[in-house]
Amino acid sequence: MTPATLRFGLIGYGAWGSHHAAAIAQTPSAALTAIAARSEATRQAAAAAFPQAAIFADYHELLARDDLDVVDVVLPSHLHTEVGRAVLQSGKHLLLEKPMALSLQGCDELIAAATQQRRLLAIGHELRLSSLWAKVKQIIDAGGIGAPQYVLVELSRRPYRLGAEGWRFDSARVGNWILEEPIHFFDLARWYLASAGEPQSVYARANSRQPGHPELQDNFSAIVNFADGAYAVISQTLSAFEHHQTVKVSGATGALWASWSGAIDRTRHPTFWLKHFDGERLVELPLEKPTGEVFELEDEIAMVVDCIRHSRAPAASGDDGRWSVGLCLAAQQSVESGLPVSLLNYVRHGAVLPDTQEVEHAAGDD
Repeated sequence: MTPATLRFGLIGYGAWGSHHAAAIAQTPSAALTAIAARSEATRQAAAAAFPQAAIFADYHELLARDDLDVVDVVLPSHLHTEVGRAVLQSGKHLLLEKPMALSLQGCDELIAAATQQRRLLAIGHELRLSSLWAKVKQIIDAGGIGAPQYVLVELSRRPYRLGAEGWRFDSARVGNWILEEPIHFFDLARWYLASAGEPQSVYARANSRQPGHPELQDNFSAIVNFADGAYAVISQTLSAFEHHQTVKVSGATGALWASWSGAIDRTRHPTFWLKHFDGERLVELPLEKPTGEVFELEDEIAMVVDCIRHSRAPAASGDDGRWSVGLCLAAQQSVESGLPVSLLNYVRHGAVLPDTQEVEHAAGDD
């Protein structure tokens, strides 16, 4: 029987983890019950901000508690498989930040554990919950532009934050930079072009302005091909300023243009708009509420509560998370080889690339 208030554990209390904690604490029918964080400084910060929560240095101690219903994991990417698997095997539901894992094998392990334990596995592709980006999907599904044929998702921003101990700039822990943020855009493109079937192939290019570190890709672009000629362009630069994201979708009878801008990605005061052309008339559409990842995070926590209480599927499932990881790994292979990569067997069977090495490590903070 699901309790009236779902009790959350949080593993990871770095910059983004603290936002997760705040979102849990302000969500009706959710209670932040326990937090695990590796460093003494983050544990002290967590205890000061959330005195009602039990604080742990070892996430295994958090998982040993029998008063938790769901655990939110916000850790460096290389820890997702290890810690996510442990959460599910402890019999608790799991909300896991993207990327789901650094390998397809890691994704499969998490899906299998969730199935075996009959627990929710929700992946943190929070853009699907946006009043802006989700509105694009709603218009597409309602036939507002006819059959979608082309999607552009473009981001221009400053470089990534280093992360605790510089993990985002360490290929062993981040996997690759395509898994860090373009993964969201691959997810959006696949979502928008769902009527065209699953992606067929990907071709990608990237370069770096950082001497001696070609793996730190400041500029990245990919073309993802779908059936019947539909395709998506994913493009990102970290060599710019502020945070500006654009989505354009063209269909058989119309088009959409969505824009979001902020001084930083986690601002609560962005500018944004959505324009719809139905083939004859151009209108700017009203949006129900502000959009941005801090707002979508709050919606994501509320979604997890709703899914557990009513046995509903999450906005992004384990299968969705696996597809996103597979697209990123295939794109990285394309960058390295200079050739297109077929996805016909790759994502479903993991046949093209050997799995990225998963690193066993104690929990850190995102």
